[in-house]
Amino acid sequence: MRIIEDDLSGPQIRALLEAHFAGMLASSPPGSCHFLDFDGLNAADVTFWSVWDGDSLAGCGALKELSPEYGEIKSMRTHSDHLRKGVGAVMLEHIIATAKARGYQQLSLETGSTPDFDAAHGLYLRYGFEYCPPFGDYVEDPFSRFMTLAI
Repeated sequence: MRIIEDDLSGPQIRALLEAHFAGMLASSPPGSCHFLDFDGLNAADVTFWSVWDGDSLAGCGALKELSPEYGEIKSMRTHSDHLRKGVGAVMLEHIIATAKARGYQQLSLETGSTPDFDAAHGLYLRYGFEYCPPFGDYVEDPFSRFMTLAI
């Protein structure tokens, strides 16, 4: 698998993100969905990557800088054709390595709380993330789980 910094202009990545947005809205009420739209993912403080298996888009993920020492994982998604092939782990390892290289001391994320997100929770826990209170502008929400990793 190869990871590239992506400008979100290709039809495959746009389709995967549209599926990501729809999936988030299907699992949680709109006010409890905190995904970044296309403009948000193209913001100066966000780096967005796609994961490819040959010519096939396998997944994506992003890293948002909250401060010079603190990053947030955004838009982790595996394409449905590539589930259970390690795509999420490859992307997460890349994000953690990038955060370390930038000198971040902490990496956090917000994800859903319904059973649809159990696999994501398991992935983050395997990499040492722990559940934590809301961070940044987030507030307690029964549809959200917050996780953090000291790096």
